[in-house]
Amino acid sequence: MTDATHDPALTSWVRSAGGHPDFPIQNLPLGIFAPGGGAPRAGVAIGAMVLDLTAAPVEEAVREAAARPSLNALLALGAPARKALRARLSELLSKPEHRDAVEPALHPVGDCALLRPTEIGDYTDFYVGIHHATNVGKVFRPDNPLLPNYKHVPIGYHGRASSVRVSGTDVRRPRGQLKAPEAEAPRYAPCERLDYELELAIWIGGGNELGETIPVGEAADRVAGYGLLNDWSARDVQAWEYQPLGPFLAKNFGSTVSPWVVTPEALEPFRIAQPPRPAGDPAPLPYLLDEADQARGAFDIGLEVLILTAAMRERGMAPHRLALSNTRHMYWTVAQMVAHHASNGCDLNPGDLLGSGTLSAPDAEGYGSLLETSRGGREPVALPSGETRRFLEDGDEVILRARAAREGYAAIGFGDCRATILPAR
Repeated sequence: MTDATHDPALTSWVRSAGGHPDFPIQNLPLGIFAPGGGAPRAGVAIGAMVLDLTAAPVEEAVREAAARPSLNALLALGAPARKALRARLSELLSKPEHRDAVEPALHPVGDCALLRPTEIGDYTDFYVGIHHATNVGKVFRPDNPLLPNYKHVPIGYHGRASSVRVSGTDVRRPRGQLKAPEAEAPRYAPCERLDYELELAIWIGGGNELGETIPVGEAADRVAGYGLLNDWSARDVQAWEYQPLGPFLAKNFGSTVSPWVVTPEALEPFRIAQPPRPAGDPAPLPYLLDEADQARGAFDIGLEVLILTAAMRERGMAPHRLALSNTRHMYWTVAQMVAHHASNGCDLNPGDLLGSGTLSAPDAEGYGSLLETSRGGREPVALPSGETRRFLEDGDEVILRARAAREGYAAIGFGDCRATILPAR
């Protein structure tokens, strides 16, 4: 399923693209940027530059859609238009004869504001990281960590779209109702157990009409791209409020997404078979089972969490890695999530955001949240600065990164997804 755009020997006349850790010419992710205080518009990351799609020699329909302050209209053009755009961009940025026509449309990324990729109409957070689900279940239900439905249905809930912000936007520590096990009544106070969650962001392109479903064999075509998502969690608020209806104020105070949408085409070399289910696990129901999806519906993408505390920043220290995981630990595929979401006739729309849920590895070095890494706060995490963390403190910056690499292909990245914790008001 790869083509000339994935050729590892392909190079760009954009000098910074050569050897770039995230954005070589084999990636070409989409995003919304504002150059030098100008109006927001769609662009493409190439090395340390952003190509303005409104000024590039591409199809008129693409330029018109790119002039909007979100990617919604561009993603709505569908997979054929997106693939054609990728091929055209690969040609423009690799062949020197196009340089004079294209170079005026390039902007140094350092001179640009990177904005949220889409106008998010709806945001749904899934729970497909089985190792995270098991670890968290042990905290709340030691004798029954995974509820019976987990292996039959992709679990999810509807999050708050209005509080999703782009990487680099600070996150305010929330207040909420907290109740210690020994307390007689709750109190209203700043969250004391603030946590991050390492997730894959899934951006919807083509949707479905209300009342119509999306067959699992067609669901992957409705995905326009991928990014990183930090679905911040107030664990103490969550423990008190989550029964009987699940997450509410513990989640809706803020979520952070990376600014670039890495297209399915860029990730073609890194598709893998969905890992087989353990013996004894139920097979998915027919509406969730597609042979091609099981053969190629998963991804091999390395995921990383780092922390930079205020003290580390003052001392000029580098961020410290807290976890190294991978998207291969998803119990359900992206196509299964999309198909299930629409299986009752719920309509998905271009620009909608789906979260994978926290993607923890099976070992402690790959846990995607502090709740897991600190064993519910019982075992503090030691940092190279001499500090420890049970949960996040004010001034902490959390950085998520992702990188896809495979022998015989150019490695690509997603760019940072980062935010700093501000004190509660």
